[in-house]
Amino acid sequence: MCGIIGYCGHRPAVPLVLEGLKRLEYRGYDSAGLAFLQVSKLEIIRSEGKLCRLEEKVAQTANTFAPISIGHTRWATHGLPVEKNAHPHASNSGAVAIVHNGIIENFQEIKDELLAKGYVFHSETDTEVLANCIADELDGLLQRHFGKSYAGAAQEFAENAQENSLQYLELMEKAFAKALQKAHGAYAVVLLSPLVPKHILAARLAAPLLMGIGIGEYFVASDVPAFLPYTRDVVFLDDREYVVISSGGYAVKNLYTAEPVQKEIHHIPWDLQGAAKDGFKHFMLKEIMEQPKVLRDCLAGRVQNGRICLPELDNMPVPESIRIIACGTSYNAGLWSQYYLEQFAQLPVTVEIASEFRYRKPILNSRELIVVISQSGETADTLGALRLCREKGYPVLGICNVLGSSVAREASACLYTQAGPEISVASTKAMLSQMVVLLLLALYFGQRRNTACPAEEVLAELRRLPDVLEGTLADMREKAKEFAYKYAFAKSFFYLGRGTAYALALEGALKLKELSYIHAEGYATGEMKHGPIALIDPEFPAFALAFDDENFGKVRSGILEVKSRQGKVIALLQEGTVLDCEDLWYIPKTAIPEFLALPAMQLFSYEMADYLGKDVDQPRNLAKSVTVE
Repeated sequence: MCGIIGYCGHRPAVPLVLEGLKRLEYRGYDSAGLAFLQVSKLEIIRSEGKLCRLEEKVAQTANTFAPISIGHTRWATHGLPVEKNAHPHASNSGAVAIVHNGIIENFQEIKDELLAKGYVFHSETDTEVLANCIADELDGLLQRHFGKSYAGAAQEFAENAQENSLQYLELMEKAFAKALQKAHGAYAVVLLSPLVPKHILAARLAAPLLMGIGIGEYFVASDVPAFLPYTRDVVFLDDREYVVISSGGYAVKNLYTAEPVQKEIHHIPWDLQGAAKDGFKHFMLKEIMEQPKVLRDCLAGRVQNGRICLPELDNMPVPESIRIIACGTSYNAGLWSQYYLEQFAQLPVTVEIASEFRYRKPILNSRELIVVISQSGETADTLGALRLCREKGYPVLGICNVLGSSVAREASACLYTQAGPEISVASTKAMLSQMVVLLLLALYFGQRRNTACPAEEVLAELRRLPDVLEGTLADMREKAKEFAYKYAFAKSFFYLGRGTAYALALEGALKLKELSYIHAEGYATGEMKHGPIALIDPEFPAFALAFDDENFGKVRSGILEVKSRQGKVIALLQEGTVLDCEDLWYIPKTAIPEFLALPAMQLFSYEMADYLGKDVDQPRNLAKSVTVE
């Protein structure tokens, strides 16, 4: 969800924060704002809508060259996406301004307490409540130490800020920590205050927040791209930690004890070029076209002498069963892998939606391997499931794309998908890379269990797939354009698949509705006759995945059932397959056709949305990383 950046250093902070927000806009884009200190006075600029509106406002403001600033781009949770609900939010006294990602679950109780004390609220957000809670704690400390509150002596505090800087900072840290200890839920919060004009405070609980380490400058942000032009050295904050940064350094501390915490500095392997469009019209198109490289990178080092090498798992026992937990696109990848894990590893597999798993009383056993899948490694429901399983003592394997993410740090072991940065909100190359890792996992456990899986044949297909995909993507895009233009009239779509194609049908439908806002549903082809076929008419087309496997005859029968009811069908086939259908889309022949079918469906959704004039990279109501339940 929301994007956060804060900066302390030697550069003009406001333009830098605006630049960072542009690279975080995929995390939320219904409103934006920033705060900075100008001659010890707190200045806040906010706007509803996309970031360009905030830029226009900032351009009309003089003297925005302060070396310290915080910024936020929002995906609404509390209150409408209007300016009064945009971040940053200041306390009544003006003592603090904060930006916040997450949800404070007990905000109403805290708000009621503050209302009883005379606080006034101007927004519908939990964030404004948290800002005033921090200010209230601060006022209590200032009264005890100086006999006056910030509201009553702001000018006096400002004049004495230099003389009492260390004492003020100590009190601000205490107030910050005490308020956050009251807050239940999830947060990444960053604070700016005239009382400590050279410092920024930031903390996290169940929401992503990391720090960039530069030379004489420091950053806090929701994600690495925010500060990537300036540094690739990163410190990942853990839950219930806070950090104090200034241009002179940083200190990470425990939120409850204030004890210093030693942190490792990680170096990010990709640079800004990996997060740029490279001449493509949209990030999504670039990321679809990068998938041959993703296939190569994901395989690199993991296949040696015809064997699967996953050293991260070598010390884990071979499980008796596998339970996969994920959300959205990652869930679809997990569902797809069920067929291969059961076939190649000969292990029973259950696939669960993370948000449902957490609120059942699942029956687990110690010989079961829990696998959680998350592109960002910060998906709230998936993380909740991971923590629940770890608390009960069960091993958890994480599959994610982001180095140092919560999933990577908290799982018993982690397999990185190595897809590189994915900026478009609608996930594409992330799913392809997850499928590669999951297929390797199936072969790996088949190898360890000595099953009769055709590992050599599958690996041979995997090795040639990058070249095959690279050679067909341009033709795929032209075919996707052709069908997108032809079917742009549709208000609804069915996606049909059987076997491994069923999970892809779910993903194809998800992409179409995410991007083009066309209602779409994915179905197992055999389920059509159990009700959904009643919807078929000439205005309700279907996209059918008909691979050349043991299910082809049954899929063909399903397609004929749709046609007999005057439904139009796009049939995605492998070369050499014959089918009586008007709109045929052929992909090259391979034993694992899903790795070609997936990009084809992604391109169809992309071209449909682009043709209809939709915002491809930033679809309405969506955000890249869902860090709240």
